[in-house]
Amino acid sequence: MSIVPKENIEVISQSIGINNLSPDVALALAPDVEYRLREIMQEAIKCMRHSRRTKLTADDVDGALNLRNVEPLYGFVSGGPLRFKKAVGHRDLFYIDDKDVDFKDVIEAPLPKAPLDTGLVCHWLAIEGVQPAIPENAPVEVLAAPSDGKKYEQKGDGLPVELKLPVKHVLSRELQLYFDKITELVVSRSDVILLKKALLSLATDSGLHPLVPYFTCFIADEVSRGLSDYPLLFALMRVVHSLLQNPHIHVEPYLHQLMPSVVTCLVAKRLGNRFADNHWELRDFTANLVASICKRFGHVYNTLQSRLTKTLVNAFLDPKRTLTQHYGAIQGLAALGPSVVRLLILPNLESYLRLLEPELLLEKQKNEMKRHEAWRVYGALLSAAGQCIYDRLKIFPTLPSPVPRSLWKTNERLVLTTPNKRKRSVELMEQQPPLKKIATDGPTGLLVTNSSPSQMQVETAGPASSGDTNIGPSSSSRSLSNESISNSRGRKDGADAQSLKKSAVLNQVWKDELNSGKLLVSLFQLFGEDILPFIPAPEMSLFL
Repeated sequence: MSIVPKENIEVISQSIGINNLSPDVALALAPDVEYRLREIMQEAIKCMRHSRRTKLTADDVDGALNLRNVEPLYGFVSGGPLRFKKAVGHRDLFYIDDKDVDFKDVIEAPLPKAPLDTGLVCHWLAIEGVQPAIPENAPVEVLAAPSDGKKYEQKGDGLPVELKLPVKHVLSRELQLYFDKITELVVSRSDVILLKKALLSLATDSGLHPLVPYFTCFIADEVSRGLSDYPLLFALMRVVHSLLQNPHIHVEPYLHQLMPSVVTCLVAKRLGNRFADNHWELRDFTANLVASICKRFGHVYNTLQSRLTKTLVNAFLDPKRTLTQHYGAIQGLAALGPSVVRLLILPNLESYLRLLEPELLLEKQKNEMKRHEAWRVYGALLSAAGQCIYDRLKIFPTLPSPVPRSLWKTNERLVLTTPNKRKRSVELMEQQPPLKKIATDGPTGLLVTNSSPSQMQVETAGPASSGDTNIGPSSSSRSLSNESISNSRGRKDGADAQSLKKSAVLNQVWKDELNSGKLLVSLFQLFGEDILPFIPAPEMSLFL
């Protein structure tokens, strides 16, 4: 019995022009129609699953008909639900009410707009609260909303359409007051105690992230305008340090705006008053600040340290720059670590000191301020080179001492100890339990634990040559001796591998020590005895 009634078969036959179909033929065709429908629906479900969908559409049925080489049905789309009507005179028969369309009307109708190809484009709406200026985002003029906060646009049919505008970056009243108070304290410096508390608040308080772009712009503007104001520059660098110390603030998107201001306070030609202000302290503080930025964000921005070192090296090797700029560059490179000093400063040290030497002598440089600046640069070079050689010397491992002979130094005399084999063997024999017999009958074969393999072979071979019929003890002794020989060979191979490994380590250690010794000699030739305080006492005695 088919689920397709014969009445459906009769209606379908009448729709195609067969009016005299007998009921028996319709009843026989119903199971075949059911089979074909099930086959098409199974193929349509396969198409739906391959499309990663859970809803069956008319496109899936068309795909199933194409797979069966059947012409698909036209006029059925998946855009909307189909409207079925109940057939008159039949309780369970429904049909789709299709309108008859004249081809003349279809041909003369205007062509619809071509649909756009489906595409997917990704872009940033905002990065840490800052909207990037890219074509995909709303332009700046759209941000200027009308008084009512709404904007209307005329559609093609003349109906107004309300557009939602992007939200402005609005600060709360509390954050605005906080920003105004901090900037006032930094610029005026009227209350030093209150400024310290404000800096502590910047370094610890949460919820200050919306103020980071405002502080960044404030620092950049004040540094560019106030290079002659030393207290202001120092306060600004302390603000940068507090922002970097705050764990609740993400400064990464604003580093490209902060770094120019920080580097300016490091290698600028003049910071504050040349005679009255201690700009050396500001440069030292900024150098440590730069090093902390590279250490914290170097893994995020791969080119940060390389670009910074390139800027500092150019300032260091440029003879047209002033000595204060050279000092800032040297301090910045030294703060980045001993490896940077060894790679970038030490290769140029000899030629630079040759140019710096006339500025250090009173006979050749009469200007006391320039001579003081030259000695400052000399001290920075000495400190950087000393820290580099100290870092190289402190990593050397201790060399292993010889095993057979050991030397002990006491307050009264020197004691030289040599291992006494005979005495040690007697002590071991006294500590060991009594030896047991290997067999109850026949000669007794003994295995001495502290004897050599050759002695073991001689002692165990004796019973075998005596001609005794009981060969049990000799065979067991021989197996034990073979195991002892194999164990001794394994220990010997392990000792050889360990000795080779030690020799490779020692060769590398001596190679590093040799290079460090050459570096120490070259630094001693350049700086003289001034470099010796940076060398630890054990390494000093070794190299001297």
